Amino acid sequence: MAEVLGLGITHYPLLAGADSHMANLLKFTLTDPDIPDEAKDPRNWSELAQREWGEDQGTAAAAGHRAQLLAGIAKCRAELDAFEPEVVIVWGDDQYENFREEVIPSFCVLAYEDTEIDPFAVLDIMKIPNAWGAPREGQTFTMRGAPEFAKALVTDVINDDVDCAYSYQPREHIHFPHAFANTQIFLDWDHIGKQFPYPIVPVAVNCYGEHVIARRGGLARFAEINKGERLDPPGPSPRRCFELGRAVGRSVRESGKRVALVASSSWSHAFLVDRLWHLRPDTEADQVLYDAMVAGDYEAWLEVTSRDIVEAGQHEMLNWYCLLGAMQELGMTLEWSDFVVTEVFNSNKTFAVFK
Repeated sequence: MAEVLGLGITHYPLLAGADSHMANLLKFTLTDPDIPDEAKDPRNWSELAQREWGEDQGTAAAAGHRAQLLAGIAKCRAELDAFEPEVVIVWGDDQYENFREEVIPSFCVLAYEDTEIDPFAVLDIMKIPNAWGAPREGQTFTMRGAPEFAKALVTDVINDDVDCAYSYQPREHIHFPHAFANTQIFLDWDHIGKQFPYPIVPVAVNCYGEHVIARRGGLARFAEINKGERLDPPGPSPRRCFELGRAVGRSVRESGKRVALVASSSWSHAFLVDRLWHLRPDTEADQVLYDAMVAGDYEAWLEVTSRDIVEAGQHEMLNWYCLLGAMQELGMTLEWSDFVVTEVFNSNKTFAVFK
């Protein structure tokens, strides 16, 4: 019989950057000329937003936010080390990285061999210095793969009537999907991902759905949005992600291995909440689902529609739907969690341990 640990963490890219840049997504949003001036004026923001923004546009508050996130990550790493998994399955989103115009799979297991990864590739795109003050040149780490386990997982899931793609080779000339790269980097924070001992099987979820090509999985100006976007088809529904998680849970249960299941994502993202002018995450929607998770009320999660997810900017929470599906299937319960709320640092972050 297999043994399983469930974890939920964030892969927030700006955590890997210096404090002075942690509010960069909001700073970029404030340059959008199509957002009303009154909405951009900090004097009209909430008390929390004004406190975080402060006199230095978030730099001082970033240190406190970082400390909260690193505490949650350290808790999850300690649980992982105590559990000593043979393999770690990570659900993460692909933001126009591996998957682009050629094909957008709803779910894809990355059955890769060991892969060399650049930890600072995303920071380079953002032109942000790294939080470690490490030299830029010569920085790589190895993500250990488990291709045979990954192929067996796909076989089980497909035979369980959930369609799932698979990949044996990452896209060239693009950084490795940061949802998975940052998961290893953050869980191995002191070594920038270099001494993480556990093989990882990434499972890419098309969380960005109608925005994955239309917005290239990222930020969009309101001038582009208001003139009429050519939206893509939706991603998998929350209920379908939950079913994938249940199928993965059944496969893992029969594997006979020690397996850690990880949902890697923040929750509502400000830059995805159009009705809030991309200025803050939908904390109210996040709080409802967090309270339901703590209560073990998965039916409340399953009442949420794809449209609800998009309107709340909760696209990446589909990764957590996969995790909760597996937790329900395996009869696991939430032992510990933390909900980190912010209005300036783009997204609320949740950490969880299921046993």
